[in-house]
Amino acid sequence: MTHPPAKAWIEISRSALKHNVRLVQRIVKPSQVMAIVKANAYGHGLSEIASCLRDLDVSLFGVDALDEALALRHMGIDRPVLILGYTPKHRLKEVASHDLSQTVYNLETVKILSQFASKKHPARVHLKIETGLHRQGIELSDLPMFLSAVCRSSNVIIEGVSTHFANVEDTIDSSFATLQMERFAQALSLIQEAGVDPAWKHAACSAAAFLHPEARFNVIRLGISMYGLWSSELIEQVCASRGWKLRPVLSWKTMVAQVKMVAKGEPVSYGLTRRVDRLSRIAVLPVGYADGFDRMSQSNQGEVLIRGKRCPILGRVCMNMCMADVTDVPGVRAEDEVVLIGQQRGQTCPAEDLAALGKTINYETVARLNALIPRVLVK
Repeated sequence: MTHPPAKAWIEISRSALKHNVRLVQRIVKPSQVMAIVKANAYGHGLSEIASCLRDLDVSLFGVDALDEALALRHMGIDRPVLILGYTPKHRLKEVASHDLSQTVYNLETVKILSQFASKKHPARVHLKIETGLHRQGIELSDLPMFLSAVCRSSNVIIEGVSTHFANVEDTIDSSFATLQMERFAQALSLIQEAGVDPAWKHAACSAAAFLHPEARFNVIRLGISMYGLWSSELIEQVCASRGWKLRPVLSWKTMVAQVKMVAKGEPVSYGLTRRVDRLSRIAVLPVGYADGFDRMSQSNQGEVLIRGKRCPILGRVCMNMCMADVTDVPGVRAEDEVVLIGQQRGQTCPAEDLAALGKTINYETVARLNALIPRVLVK
């Protein structure tokens, strides 16, 4: 890269993405892979990730919202696209007209889709079964009635059936996951008894795909692990013992905007929350909480990489700026590269470090990166 595309940018590694997808495909074979690209591809950039996935053998794409699905269609993605989240009733016509698949759990959605479907362009739906997460889903007791109504709806195809685990990432106790699988098996039996054979059956997210082969069915939903991030430390440890390693796809970078001296005892940033205890050299960085560099967790606690050294954040993170202590890093100058997430000269600042300071998870850390930050595809 000759010049950075902006004062802060995100690099997306094609080779890391390819490695992760191929690894999971080998593990779950013969099951297929649904690439989950919701939430701006977990903050990685929907268009950038989707363009890389064109050349990989993923069978379906999964998104949360209609607009994400339409963006894929406008990119020329002609593979099946499943909307996992809710679509408002007044926009269901667009689902049918763009040959998208819709997750359903209420009959009104099915009824409206049927109105806009035809024999040539049927409405494709995936039944979401409630098995214990108690989020969206059809209760088992309601499933026979639901199936009967859907089967009577003209030009509606039950293309898939799914459920979602409540707790597979954070425990080695699989009892609740087993209970959910038993409930899902009951649902599959009811569906079979109704004379329906969905093309796609899916229950496994990334963690379940690694740990529970019985949950893979014929397609798994590959989300966080596609991006080289682990669902939890527990999952990482189990997979490491099996020789399975992921490669982070995302690096988040900015540059030094100014280097300045601050006298001993002087405050840095808003609220006077930090005074330097020595004559200090600080680097002003043009990135802040509006970009996704969290104010609460990173102020006076976070670290960034500059010239391969960990540099602590001084004072409060501002909306569009923050300050780092570079007193012990010789030669820092304006426009030096700064790494917020990623590697530099053998040192690493993983997304998990930012998440830990914020008492949250890596999912949130990357998903909340400002969509306006340029994403750049690299090797």
